[in-house]
This record gives sequence, C-alpha cells and structure tokens, in this order.
Amino acid sequence: MDLWFSILFWAGIIYLSLCVLFFFGQDLFFFRPERLPEWFRYQYPFPFTEVNFDMEDGGVVNALHFRVPNSKGVVFYIKGNSRSIKGWGKFAKDFVGKGYDFFILDFRGFGKSRGRRTENILYSDLQQVYKKLAAEYGEDQIVLYGRSLGSGLAARIASWNNPHLLILDCPYYSFLYHIRQYAFILPIHWLLRYHIRTDRYIRKVQCPVYILGGTKDRLIPYRQCEMLQALNPANIHLYGIEGAGHNNLPEFPEYHDLLYDILHGDVEEVGLRA
Repeated sequence: MDLWFSILFWAGIIYLSLCVLFFFGQDLFFFRPERLPEWFRYQYPFPFTEVNFDMEDGGVVNALHFRVPNSKGVVFYIKGNSRSIKGWGKFAKDFVGKGYDFFILDFRGFGKSRGRRTENILYSDLQQVYKKLAAEYGEDQIVLYGRSLGSGLAARIASWNNPHLLILDCPYYSFLYHIRQYAFILPIHWLLRYHIRTDRYIRKVQCPVYILGGTKDRLIPYRQCEMLQALNPANIHLYGIEGAGHNNLPEFPEYHDLLYDILHGDVEEVGLRA
C-alpha cells in the first residue's frame, strides 16, 4: 500500500512539474528570437526603408518595406517563429522580382521590436500595421502571406479584413491542434497560451486562399494542409510541392512557378500546375 502510494505521489509530482514547466516555458519552446541592437543597420541588394511603429501600450514594432517601381501591390509577409527580419528579409527577392512591394515585421521580442508579447498582442500589432498598409495601397492591393507560425496569424488578419489574396506557406491546422500532437499527455487546452485557431479563422476569410505545402514536411505534416483545405474546398486551393520539406520550398522551381501564377492571377495556369 505504501509502495503504491509513493509511486502515485511521485508520478503526480512529476506530472505537475511537467505542466508547470510547459506553462511557464512555452515562450522559450515556441519562439526563438534573434535580438538586435537599435543601432544595427540592415543591408540588402534591393531598395528598402526601415519603419518603426509605436503601439499604444508602449511596445515598438520594427519593420522593413521593400519597394519596386510601378508595383502591382504589396505582400505583407508574416514570418515564422525564429530569428529576426535580418535573415527573413532575403525572401523579398521572391516577391520584388515578381513586381510586388514587400513588407515584413518582427514580432515583439524579435530583432529591434520591443514589448510584451501575447497572442492577442500579436493580432493587435499585425492589425494596426495592416491598416497602415491599407491606407497606403488599398486592401485590393494587399496580399497576406503567412509562413509557418505566421500562417495562423495571417489567417486571423485576413478574417478581419478583405485583402486581395491570402497565401499560407506550410500552415498548421491550428496551433492548439499541432502542439497537442506532441504533448498529448498534458492538458494542453488549459496550459497553452497561444491557441491560434487557423481552422476557425480561415472559415471567415472572404478572399481566395492558396496553401503551399511540402509533401515531406516533418515539422508540420502536409496532412494539416489537407485538413485546412477540406474546411472550404470552394475557396481554399491547395498545392503540394512534391518532395519539399518545411524549410526549403523556395529551393523548388515549382514553388516559384506557383507563386508567380497566384500573384499574377493566372488561376487556370495554377490549376494546371497542381
């Protein structure tokens, strides 16, 4: 009796410790920021301006705005969970080369962005920046592009607004669903501070949605792309890049062909490439 009590007691202590560790450590698990000093200077081979947004709560969001002559619009690129826009800015070439301006920001705690970060704060910051871009370009000239972690955030902003297009790159069905696959023994629904319900937001998106995913993605399995597409097949278009993983879609010519056709409205051509 004493032995079983001791086993149950220590099992409970271990389980409770795992819950506490997960709850207080999840920002470290999910976000891998690269912090930059304010004096840091970005360098890219394309014309750009650095922009800072002062938020009402005292936070600061740092962003880069790449411009091309006679642009067809702007791609608002919402990045993944690692590094800063110092490294992510290189993806501007994939869009300025296709005739679009390119806008990317760092979440709070990344790069030169400062302030407290929560799920609602992420949405609020992105929404405020979206409104600034809409005032400059008009919503019909905005393409929301969400990559990995940024896919759910982009879906949320698209559900609140009416951009021209929403493109999701290696998205998850929901952050809650994805993390639950790895930490299924924990009460994730109550412990997780970032639920990011892509599955709910995407149902409310009115503009065309394009999902690009790698069929060999081991971090966010391609199955989750299929699950999202199944929520509204008439408006959500899914294109798998055969053999691609989570971090190497731009290395495949098919990705650039699809991206070009999507951005230029060649819907029939996109269908042929699927």
